[in-house]
Amino acid sequence: MKFLKKGILTTQQGLGKNGLRYLGVNPSGAMDKLTVRLLNILLQNNESDPVVEMHFPAPEILFEQDTIIVIGGANFMPMLDNQVVTNHKCIFVEAGSVLKFKKKLSGNRAYLATKVVADNQFLPYLGNAFTRRLFEPTDSTEIRFIKGNEHEFLTKISKQHLENQNFVITQNSNRMGFRMKAEPMELATKIELVSTAVDFGTMQFLPDGQIIVLMADHQTSGGYPRIGNVISVDLPILAQCGVNDLIRFRAITIENAEELLVLQEKELIKLKASIRLNNLK
Repeated sequence: MKFLKKGILTTQQGLGKNGLRYLGVNPSGAMDKLTVRLLNILLQNNESDPVVEMHFPAPEILFEQDTIIVIGGANFMPMLDNQVVTNHKCIFVEAGSVLKFKKKLSGNRAYLATKVVADNQFLPYLGNAFTRRLFEPTDSTEIRFIKGNEHEFLTKISKQHLENQNFVITQNSNRMGFRMKAEPMELATKIELVSTAVDFGTMQFLPDGQIIVLMADHQTSGGYPRIGNVISVDLPILAQCGVNDLIRFRAITIENAEELLVLQEKELIKLKASIRLNNLK
């Protein structure tokens, strides 16, 4: 691939690096890791293979050899040789073709996965074979979380505010964290914390009464109170949100969060099974 135009914040991302946090190295990786897995599964790549993470304006790409591609995540109105193509479909691209993204329709991060075509290689045409809760722009997006270690230190009113008001994603947000703006909350008791481990989705309470949700490039530890953690299933939904989007938070139990994750993994297993069956036909 040759990038005729770079686009904004175009990077190559996979599922991140694991096992190095004790050295202070965070996992990083794609913001929407579910889409990375989905696209690689559709192309029959390894799930962790790197893909291109794009923001809008997105890049303009020339394919220098025959390639099979699939695009997912945000819908930036992809066009191949000036013909509109659809997300989540395997597409054969001839050498010399150009991929452009004309308009931001939904979401904030689009992904491009590729597979160079080999002799006698077969890939099924799958279409929209995977059912998931895709991001759709609305006046308010609900994000579920489990309560954190320091949630109990919030005042009663602040606990209510956390789940009963809209939070807006501010301009001071990036791949490290989404800073939220709403009516400030308060702690019932001032507390001093020793820096401790944080993760993708950790909701930290800031000194000004606002919160920040840590994202893919988060640090490995922090000293702000951890009032919650966005559940794994909803991290891709949050990752597709952007500046000025409205968020509502809703607390659920760890047991509920685990059940939702299991259901998601079962859907991915079904997709893999359908691909195997198509290959046998």
